[in-house]
Amino acid sequence: MLAHEVTGSSLFSGFRALGLYSNHLPHVLRYHARHREFYVTTAVGNRFHTYNVKKLGIIAVSNALPGDISCLAADRMLVFAAVGRDVYAFARNKEIVHHYSHAHASDVHLLLVLGDTLVSADHDGLLVVWDVPTQEEYLRLTFDPATFDLSALAHPSTYLNKVLLGSSQGALQLWNLKTNKLLYTFQGWSSGVTALQQSPAVDVMGVGLSSGRILLHDIRADKTLMSFSQDWGPVTTLSFRTDGPPIMAAGGPGGHMAFWDLESRRLVTQLRHAHRSAVAGATFLPSQQLLLTNGADNALKVWVFEQEGGVARLLRSRQGHSAPPTTIRHHGNAGRDILSAGQDGTLQSFSSVHERFNKSLGHGSANKKMTKKKGLKFEEILLPPITCFSSESAREGDWDGVVALHRGEAAARTWNYQRCTMGKHRLAPPADRLDNARLSNVHTTAVDITSCGNFVLIGWSSGHLDVYNLQSGIHRGHYGNPTAHVGAVRGVCVDGLNQRVFSVGADCLLRAWRFKTRSHDDPAHPPKLDSAPSMLRLHRDSGMLALALDDLTLVVIDTETGRVVRKFLGHSGKINDLTFSPDGRWLISASMDCTIRTWDLPSGCMVDCFLCETAAVSVSLSPIGDFLSSAHVDSLGIYLWSVSNKSIYSLVSLRPLPADYQPVTVSLPDEEGHGESCVTLGDEDEDQMASACWDSQEQLERHLVTMTSLPESRWRNLFNLDVVKRRNQPQQPPQRPAAAPYFLPTVSGLQPSFQTPEAPVNQVLSYYYHSWNIVTASYVAPLALLKSLGPSAVDLELRGLSPDLGSSPQPSSASQLLVAFLQMLEAMLEERRDFDLAQAYLALLLKLYLRPLSADPLAVATLQRLLGRLETIWAELRVSFDQSLCLLTYTKTALL
Repeated sequence: MLAHEVTGSSLFSGFRALGLYSNHLPHVLRYHARHREFYVTTAVGNRFHTYNVKKLGIIAVSNALPGDISCLAADRMLVFAAVGRDVYAFARNKEIVHHYSHAHASDVHLLLVLGDTLVSADHDGLLVVWDVPTQEEYLRLTFDPATFDLSALAHPSTYLNKVLLGSSQGALQLWNLKTNKLLYTFQGWSSGVTALQQSPAVDVMGVGLSSGRILLHDIRADKTLMSFSQDWGPVTTLSFRTDGPPIMAAGGPGGHMAFWDLESRRLVTQLRHAHRSAVAGATFLPSQQLLLTNGADNALKVWVFEQEGGVARLLRSRQGHSAPPTTIRHHGNAGRDILSAGQDGTLQSFSSVHERFNKSLGHGSANKKMTKKKGLKFEEILLPPITCFSSESAREGDWDGVVALHRGEAAARTWNYQRCTMGKHRLAPPADRLDNARLSNVHTTAVDITSCGNFVLIGWSSGHLDVYNLQSGIHRGHYGNPTAHVGAVRGVCVDGLNQRVFSVGADCLLRAWRFKTRSHDDPAHPPKLDSAPSMLRLHRDSGMLALALDDLTLVVIDTETGRVVRKFLGHSGKINDLTFSPDGRWLISASMDCTIRTWDLPSGCMVDCFLCETAAVSVSLSPIGDFLSSAHVDSLGIYLWSVSNKSIYSLVSLRPLPADYQPVTVSLPDEEGHGESCVTLGDEDEDQMASACWDSQEQLERHLVTMTSLPESRWRNLFNLDVVKRRNQPQQPPQRPAAAPYFLPTVSGLQPSFQTPEAPVNQVLSYYYHSWNIVTASYVAPLALLKSLGPSAVDLELRGLSPDLGSSPQPSSASQLLVAFLQMLEAMLEERRDFDLAQAYLALLLKLYLRPLSADPLAVATLQRLLGRLETIWAELRVSFDQSLCLLTYTKTALL
């Protein structure tokens, strides 16, 4: 059976993922001696990322593993990752070179590298020592989880072949792995060991307990030297500073960090809310005042200690959403920045160009000034997550350009994109409405900013629709008397000229309003909706309005006529989001049935559909149409799908898909664009795809004018080629002439003479002359020759037709060649082929030989016939152009 591979989508291909940096596993720090640079490795799902600490720029993304990574370890050359019961070794941060399996019966959760040996421990208490190069088991140790449940591993410095084991019961054991002997057992402190870290002093280990205690214990003397305690719960990580000051850092599950001075044995400073969740790992760079941390909040940060007193300052960071994003929208007209609002309450901007352009607008707060005065807790002033927002870049340099709605809040908040902060306006309902007891529990439901960036419209759950001025934050009026809808407003949008406002509500009505007068502007026959709309999207250039209804149908309405022009069926789950293509030709919808569908508005058919692993909650197509962005359920990243690669560089068949079309599952892309799955088709499918691959004829009909298929670069600049050459001429110093040979060639004879080189006669003849058959007057070969040449070569061939250059051996052949060239152009116009190419050749020929041609009667007669044919063809084209323009204007402006 013949088979070939096709991707699951004919329009979109996975490009990359944005905003994925870290998870709950601690990072691994490595030093590259040749590069003299530190690298940090973090786990993200079934891959790990490698960053350079200097700029936190991503270096590599590993190949995918069968499952999520459970722990990481690394040495100078390899990175080890545990997935389930197996352990994999990666070389060059990417390729799997070793696979350690068939040893553990449960999932591996601890890894430690000691030279050429690897120590792995699972949840059943089995500890296995592997030989790294040979992948063979060296030693097995079994522990009873009821009495000694392994919770931490560490290698004491200068202790050859020794490993220190910590347990959740609190006891410690020191083992010699080479002799398989238990050297010593430490009774512990009646609390589980959560962290073990070697201190700068030999024999002294830092021990973190689940009770929050931190101990510095001398394992040679079995003596506790210091003891500290933190009130944030278990100790998740420990690290010691080695660049001078004896500082110890400890992290907790609340995202806070504490720094202890080991000389004075006191707390130096605290770093509150270093992460939004538990601090997974913290590492001081050797002999540097830098601290590297990562957390389960999808953040990787570098802190610098440059002030006295041990105060840390955030130097650089890479952070995404700590909870899945709910709404994404492209910001600006360039299509490079993507605004994203997540369930963590933050508003962030991700760049599709480079990570250094990412921005975090932060987490909204109810009143920062009140908090500083009254000392409220940080959690008490945070606003709920953002449910919907609208942005406009027209006046963002003058005032706030983003308006966000928060869950359950009665007021909308403004944000400033350039300053990356929350704005100064709180857009609350009018005071008289707040005094009404029935309307005291309303909340915002819909928002849209005008294209000029001066006004914002906000819809409420009570059915009210208000307009505010963004510069001053003043309420400018409301639509409806007293409300715009009976029930909650579910969507609102404004056209591009601030003339009309469209709103939908739970009352199954689509209402149109005059923006300035705020009066009704409903059409004579308003569209009847079978179900309540859940959202609406307006394409401002074409005036097409798309509505998603509760009965899982999509409706497209022409705002000029007020009629339903398209209705799409096919989704089997709630429609989460809609987006238009920049030209208004495609409507892309995402649904809870895990499909992303593309609908072609001119044909009224579905032209593309693919199935994702998880449902997309929000989609946005860039203003220039190059990338489709999507956010998915239970995923922290934003995924980019390339739109242009397939449609530009390969054949894309946009034939309508059948109603029973079964989409193919496509995996989400990663940071390097991997992830799109392929399916194999058989003979029948191959025949169907082959029917879409056909070669276009050079000319459909003889009476049709056909343009050339050559690129414009071949003929467009022929007339101005001399100007282009003069402008691009390199500025080089004059070259010295080549030296004459020491021995000049001579001709033998009675009187020797110097030999002069003879130029062959055919060297000055034009290639066009050789390809032209004067007897048969065939122009196929010379025309094909000219088409195969570039602009400079075509210019050279036409200049070679000059009588002064000796293009032909006969004196009269030069004018004959010029007339023959004109007759070739006449034949091209008579066949109505290569219309634009013929005019380019004619323009260049007249520029070069206008005077010789005007003096030749035969050439003048040929030029007159050429002029007549050009005028005839152009008159026909102008009539066709005028008819098409009139029809297009009529369909866009007339009320049909």
